[in-house]
Amino acid sequence: MLRVIAGEARSVPLMTLDGLETRPTTDRVKETLFNLLQNYIYDCRFLDLFAGSGQIGIEALSRGAAEATFIEKNKKAVDIIEKNLAKTKLGENATVLKKDVISALPFLGGSYDIIFMDPPYALEIEKEVLSSIKEHHVLDEEGQIIIEADKDRDFSFVTDLGFEIIKEKVYKTNKHVFLRS
Repeated sequence: MLRVIAGEARSVPLMTLDGLETRPTTDRVKETLFNLLQNYIYDCRFLDLFAGSGQIGIEALSRGAAEATFIEKNKKAVDIIEKNLAKTKLGENATVLKKDVISALPFLGGSYDIIFMDPPYALEIEKEVLSSIKEHHVLDEEGQIIIEADKDRDFSFVTDLGFEIIKEKVYKTNKHVFLRS
């Protein structure tokens, strides 16, 4: 069962899409991620790309993020994000955009402190998304990007885009890659 781990909406169960359309981050991986981010979450602007059920952005809101923007193109997933926000009572500081990530990035207002992206692994779209983030100044100059990816995915290309890998946390089948400009 998917749930909010900590903060204002602690233990609230979350809905997810049935089937294999999304790949929800497990509670154990989510808890590790937020332990690594705990000093950066409070009062931040959080961007959840390829948001799925919205659980990562909702966790950030529950832990004190000032606002969260969710970008997801799947209508069923957007409906679930909205239901999860209502269930957790965290919708007041949330914006949900039913759009493709690449087409949405140029229209976001301002920059974000934390950008989390968990694209479908087979797409290998990270390079294109990172290029767009850089081009449209979506990341705050002190901000960081976290990419959830297959553990064997190579990210050596990020330096060519002006990013630096500051940390990598590898799990059994996937990993989180932390980037800064």
